[in-house]
Amino acid sequence: MNHQLIFYTHPRSRGRTARWMLEECQLSYQTELMEYGTTMKSADYLRINPLGKVPALQHGEQIITETAAICAYLADAFPAAKLAPPTSQRGDYYRWLFFAAAPLEQAITHKALGVTLSDEQRGFVGTADVAQLADILAGHLATREYIASDQFTAADVYVGSQIGFGLQFDTLPKLQVLQDYWDRLSARPALVRAAELDDALIPNN
Repeated sequence: MNHQLIFYTHPRSRGRTARWMLEECQLSYQTELMEYGTTMKSADYLRINPLGKVPALQHGEQIITETAAICAYLADAFPAAKLAPPTSQRGDYYRWLFFAAAPLEQAITHKALGVTLSDEQRGFVGTADVAQLADILAGHLATREYIASDQFTAADVYVGSQIGFGLQFDTLPKLQVLQDYWDRLSARPALVRAAELDDALIPNN
């Protein structure tokens, strides 16, 4: 396989999470800056991601889209970074990675759009309200440093990003446990590097 990594992103997107993961892996990669409504909808990019959104990652002949999938893929493709638990210990790892990618993401989106679901509708879509999901996360994190292991993993990158964005943009309750968790993660050198790289791509920054 050609091991070149090409990272398609925009600094104001979920690509920030994927870049953090790339930096945690300490990888060399090429960044392709995409623009909303133009290059993201071009015929060339739609061959990478038919939805015309970022982030996307090309690794040789492999193309990975969806931020949680990119995090999980990189953890597996580059095991030297030690960002996934052993396969025999991945119950919590997968659980919380996809808890954040599915019910939490849905609930945050509903709240941001001003959509109020009935209890029956929440059951249909398989989520709860943001406050209940935040309480579940806080209860899990109350007695542990990391979300899914006794060490930092790709699940912390994804779950941590959801919590960080949620606290920043007031889409999650400002629970102290969540704030403490985010404070621990936000001090990581890889996240600092990733944020600096993305911020430098924002016009007039």
